[in-house]
Amino acid sequence: QVKLVESGGGLVQAGGSLRLSCAASGSIFMINAMGWYRQAPGKQRELVAAITSGGRTNYADSVKGRFTISRGNAKNIVHLQMNSLEPVDTAAYYCNADIIISGSYRGNDYWGQGTQVTVSS
Repeated sequence: QVKLVESGGGLVQAGGSLRLSCAASGSIFMINAMGWYRQAPGKQRELVAAITSGGRTNYADSVKGRFTISRGNAKNIVHLQMNSLEPVDTAAYYCNADIIISGSYRGNDYWGQGTQVTVSS
């Protein structure tokens, strides 16, 4: 019923930039929040950044000042601008959204399929 599709991953040299995008589609009544998580090999999935429907943002300490999360003009889209990338940022990045579907009254978590970001030194 709900699908999240990510785009924008790839290979970049250290110090470079990438922009990830995620679009939610389906029987959506309301999106409470959207965010990005990442998971490196052998590590747990961690929150990178999140943004609420009201525009409040939250960032992992490791990306503050380098990454910026924003909502698109269409509120079902979220972007993650990643600057000054470092090799430690290498991971699979997953879009996440807290969505209330049509006909429901509470939100559920939805995940994208993930997009790989690789930063070379």
